Amino acid sequence: MNQQKIPATVITGFLGAGKTTMIRNLLTNAGGKKIALIINEFGDLGVDGDVLKGCGAENCTEDDIIELTNGCICCTVADDFIPTMTKLLERENRPDHIIIETSGLALPQPLVAAFNWPDIRTQVTVDGVITVVDSAAVAAGRFADDHDAVDALRAEDESLDHESPIEELFEDQLTCADLIVLNKTDLLDSAGLARVRDEVASRTARKPVMIEAKNGDVPASVLLGLGIGTEGDIGNRKSHHELEHEDGAPHDHDEFDSFVVELGGIADPLAFVDSLKGIIGAHDVLRVKGFVDVPGKPMRLQLQAVGSRIDHYFDRAWAAGEARGTRLVVIGLHEMDESAVRKAIAALA
Repeated sequence: MNQQKIPATVITGFLGAGKTTMIRNLLTNAGGKKIALIINEFGDLGVDGDVLKGCGAENCTEDDIIELTNGCICCTVADDFIPTMTKLLERENRPDHIIIETSGLALPQPLVAAFNWPDIRTQVTVDGVITVVDSAAVAAGRFADDHDAVDALRAEDESLDHESPIEELFEDQLTCADLIVLNKTDLLDSAGLARVRDEVASRTARKPVMIEAKNGDVPASVLLGLGIGTEGDIGNRKSHHELEHEDGAPHDHDEFDSFVVELGGIADPLAFVDSLKGIIGAHDVLRVKGFVDVPGKPMRLQLQAVGSRIDHYFDRAWAAGEARGTRLVVIGLHEMDESAVRKAIAALA
């Protein structure tokens, strides 16, 4: 057995920060490294896996992409993640590097701690934890400390009426980071970016390196090879959950709900997207992502919505024998009226 430890990079970040796009860029520019990718999807539709399997990177084939769809990775470490890692390490042709994309709702700390598991720690080390930040969202005040700013946004953002776990989750992801990628900086001016830097820095006592990115475009040489060994320092990166529930109480994500909406073809995708913005704004919807079938088009339309900002583009041709259809994962706060959202989206078809 090769005694050299395989480096693993954990990529975390809030919903819609751009993790999948960054990983796709990374896979196509990995300099020949054989990459194994573990994806923790939130919801029932493996959208991120589908996107990454279509990137065509020779160094990361479909067999090297493993999807964990049984729930938040930090809740299923023993039952899901560790067995997956064990099987990966038993392969004859082992990867040069392992990349793990967590769900936007996952706490990175329990995952990093799992690398101290006896069967894993002798073979794998955490090269580094990378947290991707949606700079435009932060600039818009979603995590503002200023009470006046919060009050001003309260009428527009119902989540601010709650003692929201989203803010704590954001801080936990920053606290665990070895590298913070401020993504989507092309949507900000220099003053806005300076405010984001200050805001992010204020959210963690640790001071990880921060870099800026547009469209998740970061060189592999920057993301890989950090050599941190983060699992050995996890005790200094405790999450809010660990600090508040050190009595061993189980943690859950009851604050969030997700469900899948399946539709037929969408004849006018632009009108569909425009109407979807209104539905998102009227309900506690945090994110919508999936694929849209546009009749007469040989390619499927990928859709990613974070708040009222929706990105969409044709990503690949429908495969021979693949059932065409529109499939969307909707993620929102627990108070979201699922029935109303389903009916509203169904009415657009």
